[in-house]
Amino acid sequence: MEEKHNFDVADGNFDQVEISECRDIVPTCNTRLYRRRWLILCLFSSYSLCNAFQWIQYGIINNIFMKFYNVSSFAIDWLSMIYMLTYIPFIFPVAWLLERKGLRVIALFAASINCVGTWIKVASVQPDLFWVTMLGQFACSFAQVFILGMPSKVASVWFGSDEVSTACAIGVFGNQLGIAIGFLIPPVLVPNVDDMNELAQHMSVMFYITAAVASLIFLLVVFVFQEKPEIPPSLAQVALRDVPTAQYSYLASIARLFRNKPFILLLVSYGLNVGCFYAVSTLLNRMIIEHYPGEEVNAGRIGLTLVIAGVVGSLLCGIWLDKTKTYKQTTLSVYLLSFVGMVIYAFTLNLGHLWVVFLTSGLLGFFMTGYLPLGFEFAVELTYPESEGTSSGLLNCSAQMFGIAFTIIQGKIIDHFSTLAGNIFLCVFLLIGSIMTALIKSDLRRQKANSQPQTEVNSVSMF
Repeated sequence: MEEKHNFDVADGNFDQVEISECRDIVPTCNTRLYRRRWLILCLFSSYSLCNAFQWIQYGIINNIFMKFYNVSSFAIDWLSMIYMLTYIPFIFPVAWLLERKGLRVIALFAASINCVGTWIKVASVQPDLFWVTMLGQFACSFAQVFILGMPSKVASVWFGSDEVSTACAIGVFGNQLGIAIGFLIPPVLVPNVDDMNELAQHMSVMFYITAAVASLIFLLVVFVFQEKPEIPPSLAQVALRDVPTAQYSYLASIARLFRNKPFILLLVSYGLNVGCFYAVSTLLNRMIIEHYPGEEVNAGRIGLTLVIAGVVGSLLCGIWLDKTKTYKQTTLSVYLLSFVGMVIYAFTLNLGHLWVVFLTSGLLGFFMTGYLPLGFEFAVELTYPESEGTSSGLLNCSAQMFGIAFTIIQGKIIDHFSTLAGNIFLCVFLLIGSIMTALIKSDLRRQKANSQPQTEVNSVSMF
């Protein structure tokens, strides 16, 4: 007996065409989950953690590095913003490389370049070598381009349809944990002392530890990280593997994404939310020190609270998505609560009670950083069968652009007006992002592909 089924992966439509008998199709549609998937995910999260730590390690002790290198606060801000700036021009060639060479090559680039950057910074511990520390930070920021958009790709390639959102959340977790450690450790390892020689010693300890960890992770990636499982983990991956590489056009994929109206709305709204998070994180030291002088260590702890709460939010949201598949509802709810959290944080920062700041930062972080994996996974659903690396890369590109703009503008508002005015500025854009999220039409293409019986997965006409 013959059945008539097919789905056109190019546009997500499911039309009837003739395919072979069930007994002939099933063998080609086997899926399998490998235990190694957790090791791959853990290794990815590890080098993501090491890289993310370095993004914020300067900003959270902004005043100390200003003193050591004798530069302005804005110059130190650029040590964080360079992560955002570097991402924008390089994400497109890196996304193309991902599709041509695969996850292992991308992982090797990420871990090796990150390792080189850490050792360059080891050589920068002299007051007249600010340019060297900037060079090392540039190398690390370049490595980030090979990392930031990969959680959804790693999750899709290695994990089944019922655990892919959780896996993506764990992948994002590595990056968030790195930021959390970046908030916590630098104020402890590099105290605010007046002796420049002693300060240089403290900085050297921090840079050497980072370089040692990065070197170990690089070796693990070389010997352990694997490209993909032999048998795909989901029917969606079965379908994508049937498409010859020669038929894939990166430029055509980009063009299709920019014609996808729901994705464009998500692209802008994601950039607004994550851009606000980047601005708050980069300027946190300045905001806390203005209202609570001498509290560099607590500023780091507040940043830690913000991110750890976000880690919990990310994991819970990932598990929730795997159970319910309510992508738009969950994304919109978390976005609105991010806006509410930002409003509360803005109007309580100057009350004079640090415990209140810890509390409101935790609330803000739970929703604002908890939104990160939601955006990735919602984008994959809206854009399937386009590459997860391409859609995630565009989301991050949007976030970097808004992050640079928000950090510079909020910094100027804080300098000329107040921290409250700067935070209200961010609240306005979070409200705009919430409205845009509400307008997104929920078209869950990947779920449609995974819901097809195995006998229905046969021909894939992508182009």
